[in-house]
Amino acid sequence: MKRTTLALALVASVGFSAGALAQAKEQFVPANYYWVGPYAASGSGIAGGAIDYLQMLNERDGGINGVKFTWEKCETEYNNARGVECYERSKKKGPTGATLIHPLSTGITYSLIEKGTADRIPIVSVGYGRTDASDGRIFPYVFPLITNYWSQNTAKIKFMGMKAGGMDKLKGKKIVNLYHDSAYGKETTPVLDAQAKMYGFQVTHLAVPHPGNEQQAQWLQIRQIQPDWVILRGWGVMNPTAIKAAQRAGYPRDKIVGVWWAGAEEDTIPAGDAAKGYIAAAFNVSGTNYPVIQDIMKHVYAKGKGEMDDKSRIGSAYYNRGVVFSIITSEAVRKAQEHFGKGKPMTGEQVRWGLENLSIDNAYLKKLGASDFMQPLKVSCMDHEGGGAVKFQQWDGKQWKVITDWISSDQKLVRPMIEASAAQYAKEKGITPRDCSKEK
Repeated sequence: MKRTTLALALVASVGFSAGALAQAKEQFVPANYYWVGPYAASGSGIAGGAIDYLQMLNERDGGINGVKFTWEKCETEYNNARGVECYERSKKKGPTGATLIHPLSTGITYSLIEKGTADRIPIVSVGYGRTDASDGRIFPYVFPLITNYWSQNTAKIKFMGMKAGGMDKLKGKKIVNLYHDSAYGKETTPVLDAQAKMYGFQVTHLAVPHPGNEQQAQWLQIRQIQPDWVILRGWGVMNPTAIKAAQRAGYPRDKIVGVWWAGAEEDTIPAGDAAKGYIAAAFNVSGTNYPVIQDIMKHVYAKGKGEMDDKSRIGSAYYNRGVVFSIITSEAVRKAQEHFGKGKPMTGEQVRWGLENLSIDNAYLKKLGASDFMQPLKVSCMDHEGGGAVKFQQWDGKQWKVITDWISSDQKLVRPMIEASAAQYAKEKGITPRDCSKEK
């Protein structure tokens, strides 16, 4: 009887060890996005691209050095409370806990800054989030990568200056900032006000209540102001609503410059003919004619494992943006493995190191099949943005056409503002800034 019990215990032990070993080869990435509500078209597109890229790496490469990616979906509804709930639900899953979190919401990002820092899980807000978190000395676990909102805004004003014939020609111009009345929408108010003072233009900030499908009063004000430019800082249903309202108000769409969260097919196609000529910023491009997208088609969709039921959305701006999210995720894991040990799942703390030491140049982008798909990225302890450049694209009635090269942001303005704001946050929270000279 004792021998039988011992044998069973040994079998159970072997089974458990084998299971643990198998589990140890998994890198868990929470898929905390939104597939329902007024922002569903945007969220589902980004989620699809993000998941498909990780699936492609699993199918084509066996993951990263034999460590396969796993994920679990959690519906946040673009709601702060739900975003926090999803974070808490997912942070300890997988053999090493959450790799990192993509909140896909500035509001949720703000809600997770202290939690992620305490739990040592990176909060990665690619092209959104809290701008002053670009100062990694104060925000070691927050990464507003590629281009933050303040940088983007300076590039927008540069673009308008180019169209006017020089930055000095902006003096006396009138600009309306039509923004989503949320933490996201309000994020660029400080830098816009600073630029208005610098260049001598007038800026009027007009809020649009969530979700953004009621804008009559705002466009009546715009007709009265008669601005030279309108900045559309919208999201979801707010964007096509604004474009159609501009047509009804007789405002030229080629004088509207949208944020990159107002620059996707999901924003223009529903607006129909009204969208023709509309301009938007971009930190990634649309299209399927990139090797990285072709590999997803070959290794994922050809096997019936794709996320998108509507395959026509593959290659859209939001889908491709999700691919960018997962390029960053996987390359941070790869970088961390190079430092902490190949073939092992990385903890959030180790992935934080990987993110902070990312260096993706044009040659490496070509290796990834993503040349001209996204901009090069070089992150450091001081700089959690790592890029800063912006392209502009225009809707021709059927598709987006890139109309500029990468336009650099005004870091002489942005960086001092970032450091001053981050220092104030550190003072309020009693944070001692890291000494980046001691970081390796």
